[in-house]
Amino acid sequence: MIAESGRLLLVEDDLTLGKMVDDFLTGHGFRVRWESNGLRALGLIDSEHFDVLILDIGLPGMDGIEICRTVRDRFSGSIIMLTARGDEIDEVVCLEVGADDYIAKPVRPRALLARLKVHLRRGKVQGKPTEASRLEINGLIIDANSRTVRQRTELGKENILTVTTAEFDLLLFLMRSAGEVVGRNEIYEHIQGIAYDGVDRSIDLRVSRLRKKLGDDPSNPKRIKSVRGVGYIFALEP
Repeated sequence: MIAESGRLLLVEDDLTLGKMVDDFLTGHGFRVRWESNGLRALGLIDSEHFDVLILDIGLPGMDGIEICRTVRDRFSGSIIMLTARGDEIDEVVCLEVGADDYIAKPVRPRALLARLKVHLRRGKVQGKPTEASRLEINGLIIDANSRTVRQRTELGKENILTVTTAEFDLLLFLMRSAGEVVGRNEIYEHIQGIAYDGVDRSIDLRVSRLRKKLGDDPSNPKRIKSVRGVGYIFALEP
């Protein structure tokens, strides 16, 4: 078995689920730290290094949503939330506070494993050598090496925009395909590393968040435009 070697913090107070996930991921080569209390987990995040956080929403001490909101600006790794199955409100809130991904309960270990591999690859890959590492389109600048997004103002000043790991990857993918319509299936497979199931709305929610951060009017977007029934296009012209 190939060791993944990623260091994970699992925050889950359900002992049965926590042990199952801990044992499964440890058996696949991950280094797992399991904590059941939200406040103690917050202390671990600030004092130790983790590549990925897996946070349950309902936790004693501090819930997963609040942990994510608190650490998002200072934690550079991926954050995966565990949500109630089919609870769209939970899914929306998770993305709103900066989570990179969410997994519905009951957790399917192999689905979680697949998602983790994608997130760990994101942390290691800085952009393909054959692709531009820095792009600028209409004052929006994205750098794949430093993983930064900057927006040029009318006065020539560059403002740094705070985006999550998944939002950065989505924006980079769209900007590298600027002027071309990109289908949801293609986006989903590129971002999530698995086939689109036709139900997951995470891509649409991330586009919505990106529009807000870019100052792109959601009712009449100029940068990231929707193509009904297909996907999205990053416009070359405003």
